[in-house]
Amino acid sequence: MNILAIGCHPDDLEIACAGTLAKYAKRGDKVIMCHVANGNLGHAIIMPDELRDIRTKEAENAAKIIGAESVNIDVGDMNVEASNRDTIEKVVEVIRYAKPDLIITHNPDDYMRDHMQTSQLAFHASFGATVPHMKGAILPGISEAAEAFGTIVPIFFMDTLAGINFIPTEYVDVTDTIELKLEALACHESQIKWMLDHDKIDFIDFVRTCSKYRGLQCSVPYAEGFRQYAGWPRFATKRLLPE
Repeated sequence: MNILAIGCHPDDLEIACAGTLAKYAKRGDKVIMCHVANGNLGHAIIMPDELRDIRTKEAENAAKIIGAESVNIDVGDMNVEASNRDTIEKVVEVIRYAKPDLIITHNPDDYMRDHMQTSQLAFHASFGATVPHMKGAILPGISEAAEAFGTIVPIFFMDTLAGINFIPTEYVDVTDTIELKLEALACHESQIKWMLDHDKIDFIDFVRTCSKYRGLQCSVPYAEGFRQYAGWPRFATKRLLPE
């Protein structure tokens, strides 16, 4: 299978679905982790241009641990707009390049606007990618424009931060990949260290606890929760999430 995860900031996918992505990769599926925003405003001391480069590298390192490919749309933080034509065309191109069997993205109702806009982008672009006359945009690392992708694929919304206002309809047992998930998350040192030093939040423990909480709900040690978008024609007759 081809799996495309579209997150907002460089660490969002690691927080919410990296255990699942690692399971896909371990069984031989192709996994692409795309982040729309570049994370340039995620620090109070490191300046945006420097932080952008740091966080891009952190995302690449995290993807390698999971066994995935990292793609950066490179929109500045607080500037993610689902109606921005340039951004839509870039996400369309990523989808055409990935040819996914499913897309994982943010819940439409999340704790910040950038996340909600990313969810809408994934939804809009996944339809646009199937339209032959819809223009795409060449991205670094993608050498040439891909042809229209002929399938409107299923979309799965990943958990919100701390699981607030999110009721999963499907679970994935990530007990065997929880350490890989946390190792990938730890690559985002600019965020992990900052939160521990200045906010007194051990974010690695935070994410482990959330995975354990979802595990309790489905009777396994650790799990990740998802909700499938319910709209035609985005359903399949087989389970798409890993067991």
